[in-house]
Amino acid sequence: MITKLRPGERIDDLQLDGYEIIQDPERFCFGIDAVLLSDFVKVKQDETVLDLGTGTGILPILLAAKTKGRHFTGLEIQEESADMARRSVMHNGLEDKIDIVTGDIKEAAEILEPAFFDVIVTNPPYMLNQHGLKNPQDAKAIARHEILCTLDDILRESGKMLRESKGRFYMIHKPFRLAEIMVKMNQYKIEPKRLQFIHPYVDKEPTMVLIEGMKGGRSRVKIEPPIIMYHK
Repeated sequence: MITKLRPGERIDDLQLDGYEIIQDPERFCFGIDAVLLSDFVKVKQDETVLDLGTGTGILPILLAAKTKGRHFTGLEIQEESADMARRSVMHNGLEDKIDIVTGDIKEAAEILEPAFFDVIVTNPPYMLNQHGLKNPQDAKAIARHEILCTLDDILRESGKMLRESKGRFYMIHKPFRLAEIMVKMNQYKIEPKRLQFIHPYVDKEPTMVLIEGMKGGRSRVKIEPPIIMYHK
């Protein structure tokens, strides 16, 4: 399939079932965190999945390839990124499995159907504020800093969007915010169920943490063996 690219865009091979993705290095390109999250997420056959802040659609595309989920929805506030995601979906012939919706995470439950999704995934902005940013409207800044949405926004809306019976929430974040994450998850009735820390080296502290929660779940957390990214 011939896909028309806009200035600055390129097509990258995902090395998975022949799928590719359209990206613009001047805006934002997906990183290893999205790949790690897609491996951590558990999607059962025929389940519906929502990706909050989908960017260029990397998580729905990876999850469509790796799982037997029935349908995937990506919500993205930046129209330029959402447009790239839609064209990547078409480029891969996934129009029947993936929808990309332009909209604000803070209004997710108004834009989409509440209590509808079996699984919610998110690779959110990690940093707390705009300190030191030269251009807060820059796409890379929006992806990394809580400019357009906060952790509270994500968990509040996820609590509304997940099915009442065993709906599952998956996120990758920074360990320094783990206490805040646990408190917010509890506030919105998403019980932490599984954690996995990601270390750059075996003797270094973790730089990322993968988190699974369950809507209305019982209080019990499993700590998975850590992921060590590199050998010395």
